[in-house]
Amino acid sequence: MVKNAPYRFSDFKYVSIRYGTPDSMYNSYNSETQEYQFINRSNEVVKSKLKLSKDDLLFLHRKAMEMGFWNVDDDMTTVRTDSAKGADVPRYILEFRYKEKGKTVTLDADYPGNQKMKDAAKTTIEKVLDMINVANAR
Repeated sequence: MVKNAPYRFSDFKYVSIRYGTPDSMYNSYNSETQEYQFINRSNEVVKSKLKLSKDDLLFLHRKAMEMGFWNVDDDMTTVRTDSAKGADVPRYILEFRYKEKGKTVTLDADYPGNQKMKDAAKTTIEKVLDMINVANAR
């Protein structure tokens, strides 16, 4: 089954994530460039290099498969009638990139759509953030 999967780990290039409020998405990580940027407790932007191991990346790839990340909608943002409403709602942009294709999902924390799809995207995002935190603590 894995051999015929639409996204194979042997074709994996990188995973990247950006998150924050829609107007200030200062938190980001890209496994290809190893660039990690986040806001610390003093509200300062901290930039550093952070390497995820091949095992870490394989875990994330498999977790995305397990959660059904490939089947969720690309755009899971909440439609806003007023630009001021929802300005403080967290937004996440998660991308898994492979040799010939990739999957990018944008999720607002208050997305009102299909709960199963939201849970799949949210859990995948949480696993990526957990892995980054574990690697950063090493």
